[in-house]
Amino acid sequence: MLQTKPRAQPGAAAHPRVARPAAGKATLGKRLNRIEGQVRGIARMVDEDRYCVDILTQVSAVQSALDALARALLEHHLHGCVQSAVRSGDGDHAIAEALAVIRKFGR
Repeated sequence: MLQTKPRAQPGAAAHPRVARPAAGKATLGKRLNRIEGQVRGIARMVDEDRYCVDILTQVSAVQSALDALARALLEHHLHGCVQSAVRSGDGDHAIAEALAVIRKFGR
């Protein structure tokens, strides 16, 4: 994985920027746009006083879409960032970080 200089985030340790292939970035962008549209649709449903079960069904669909996005990002991270860290000798830290984020999804 090609990594460039760290980008500081307020209140968080700096992490390296990770280059993604254009095709992968486009795929993620499409998924995110679809999810954004689904969330806007849910807001419209609430504004229109739609039936609760119909809204909950759409909420479930958004959660599934976010889970699929997270799995894709995790796969990229494991095959790219973690694999690179293991090869360079910093595998323990990268694996611990990956496990911590995986645990968040198990809650």
